Amino acid sequence: MKKAKTELYVEVNVPEKELKSFIQKAKDWALINGISMRSKDPYSPNTLKIAPFLLLPSTFPKKEFVKATEVQITLNELMHKVAHDHQFLTEVLKSTIEVDGFTEKLFRIYEAVYAEGFNQKISLGLFRSDYMLHGDDDHKILQVEFNTIASSFAALACKITEFHKYVLKDLGYSDKLKNIPENNAMSGFCRGLVCAWTLYGNDEAKMLFVVEGITYNICDQRFLEFGVQKLNPSIKIIRRSLGELVTQAKLGPNNELIVDDSIMSVVYFRSGYEVEAYPTEKEWAVRLMVERSLAIKCPSIHYHLAGAKKVQQALALPGVVDRFLKDPNLVSKVTDVFTGLYGLDLDEKGDKAVAMAIETPRKFVLKPQREGGGNNFYDDDVRIQLEKMKDSKERTGWILMDRICPPPLKNILIRADSEECVEAQDVITELGIYGVIVGSENEIKVNEQVGHLLRTKLSSSNEGGIVSGAGHIDSPYLLV
Repeated sequence: MKKAKTELYVEVNVPEKELKSFIQKAKDWALINGISMRSKDPYSPNTLKIAPFLLLPSTFPKKEFVKATEVQITLNELMHKVAHDHQFLTEVLKSTIEVDGFTEKLFRIYEAVYAEGFNQKISLGLFRSDYMLHGDDDHKILQVEFNTIASSFAALACKITEFHKYVLKDLGYSDKLKNIPENNAMSGFCRGLVCAWTLYGNDEAKMLFVVEGITYNICDQRFLEFGVQKLNPSIKIIRRSLGELVTQAKLGPNNELIVDDSIMSVVYFRSGYEVEAYPTEKEWAVRLMVERSLAIKCPSIHYHLAGAKKVQQALALPGVVDRFLKDPNLVSKVTDVFTGLYGLDLDEKGDKAVAMAIETPRKFVLKPQREGGGNNFYDDDVRIQLEKMKDSKERTGWILMDRICPPPLKNILIRADSEECVEAQDVITELGIYGVIVGSENEIKVNEQVGHLLRTKLSSSNEGGIVSGAGHIDSPYLLV
């Protein structure tokens, strides 16, 4: 029997009219302090609206939160080693690149720079490992995915932590502040970027943020930019889309990356993980140019590929993590957070996985090799999609994951584009843990866990992207 919903742990005993006023104050706090994004409709570069967020922090078991934070450094190391294992990446992605054009393009860039030899040995990883709680009674974290490119909301995650501390104090619950963990995600990411800039060894070099042509999640990105410059005011940062770099970027005589006559020391990708970032072959040529350059990439092409869903599925196979981690205790801690993942290759195991999901589609999630949300299939759509491609090679570009069933909670959702709803609604949460790693194949210079993010959505929603509008920024309230 399923456990009852966890009710709000803070009594908001105020009349509805006062609660509406309190919510409006919460919106003002969010807008003034940067829990904001640009509006999509209509778009204006000069107008912000609040990002979706939660009035109160959501409960999360302290034991599982600590487990997630403690395993992050090991996961950083694991993904670093995966990224530098040419044979493993080639074997694992072989079937995927035959059917997935986007992954194939990325892999061809990787093959080219690997064959030539990496001009820059150092990579910067600003990672995020995402989890959901699973189980009816004894809830435990299970990994949803591991993000190696454009791991977003590190800055806004810190802002929502500040906000929830403010709310608890304003409601008279200062004694509960100890249950909200400190969050240093933004400063941790900024330190990683500054470290990479320093390692490049050229005080005149600039830092390049590769961004979308139109950026909605502007506050999260700019806070990182301003944070870097606060740590080191001499660092100059420019923002360019891949399209702009087509005409503005070139390689110098020693493979320096030069944009508008300035050398770039670090390239931080906040775009480039989606098909839409490469409308023509020219953008792909720019990505190859960047990878060939001396600039330190975040992520490098091999870090990018290490985050592929197919790699995640392969790592969950028995004995595979042992290839990269020699300490059995660390292997056990990593595999403990893995959920069931299944390849859909055209073999007996793949056939079995397809048949299993067609028979009980609600127990699984069907995932392509894509980032950014909105690409997965759930419920009956799992069966429909698999029946369409069950005898086709197309299916090898997908993986199947056991569906994680987090416990339902109650909270008050706040959005810019809706009337204030003062009733607590049924929600579920997803925890993200941020990690920073800097190093070359044979030397890891920095490896840290730096902070966290909670994304919360209606329990009836499958997708949880914040920019897409389904998810809400949240922070954990830890319970023993």
